[in-house]
Amino acid sequence: MARISGIEKQQTSKDMQDIFAEIEGAFGMVPNLFKTYSHFPPLLKANWNKVKEVMMQGSLSRKTKEAIALLVSKDNSCAYCVAAHTAALKSIGVTEKEINIIESEIEKSMFTEKERELITFARKANKDPNGITDKEFGKLKKAGASDSEIVEALGVMELFTAFNKFLDSLNVEIDF
Repeated sequence: MARISGIEKQQTSKDMQDIFAEIEGAFGMVPNLFKTYSHFPPLLKANWNKVKEVMMQGSLSRKTKEAIALLVSKDNSCAYCVAAHTAALKSIGVTEKEINIIESEIEKSMFTEKERELITFARKANKDPNGITDKEFGKLKKAGASDSEIVEALGVMELFTAFNKFLDSLNVEIDF
């Protein structure tokens, strides 16, 4: 059971209703994550803007970003984000079999070498950032990842690490 109930659109200010309308336009619903953030409107606004910039802009494919979000969330044991990003991957045509390959055998996945290296790097940065070796970083660069793409992949990792901790601390109900 959620520790804090989310606030429904009709219970919020006009400014928050506008943000909820944007979120609903993007997801077809307002996820409980954002309903919970609405208890502190500046955080809702900041995090929605960050989602738009990190997940909906940049040069990495949505599939790559969703894979990073899924794996980081899985490593952090965040059931909410695992459900959300499994659903997101399926919504863009990734099968359950492909999702299992992403989770267990990334080297056999449909991603390019550069995408696999970026996903692997973001995952390691989440689990053991101080353990990243120069050799691992060199492998990422050798695969063709630009500085911008590396920062973008880490931005996805950063976003979902924060979401994972927020959602789990408040036991936000899964709505995907």
